[in-house]
Amino acid sequence: ELGVTLDNSPPSLALEPASVWRRFAAFCYDLLLVAALVFCFTLAVLAARRGAAVPPGSWWFPASLLGVALVFFCGFWVHGGQTLGMRAWRIRVVRDDGSSLGWLRAMARFAAGCVGALPLGLGLWWSAFDAQKRGWHDRWTRTRVVRIAPPPQR
Repeated sequence: ELGVTLDNSPPSLALEPASVWRRFAAFCYDLLLVAALVFCFTLAVLAARRGAAVPPGSWWFPASLLGVALVFFCGFWVHGGQTLGMRAWRIRVVRDDGSSLGWLRAMARFAAGCVGALPLGLGLWWSAFDAQKRGWHDRWTRTRVVRIAPPPQR
């Protein structure tokens, strides 16, 4: 049943947790977009270097690629709570109380997600076994991924 709101915010499914499969599908969409951004960034770096490769062992290039992913995810989480993949699968990231994320919490969630992904993604797949369908990064940052209602039919 749809939650009732008194303001103009979109209706929700009363913070119903999103399934791990819905989250995974949205993440796959987003990885394609991040890969495209990384590709474009790499082309820009090569153009700026006039075709010269980035020297092996350079710290700034992998840090920049991580920064591209951080800005992508955090920017969407802060501005609307949804990446493009999350929008397609009608899910949204919110704080435990249902409110929006700020930049600090979004960056902490991104960092915690990276840590949770390190042991073969165990921290991310944890949501498949968690009673509230939350991964390690959700618990550590007091966030949750919830389903949202489809837009009203016209």
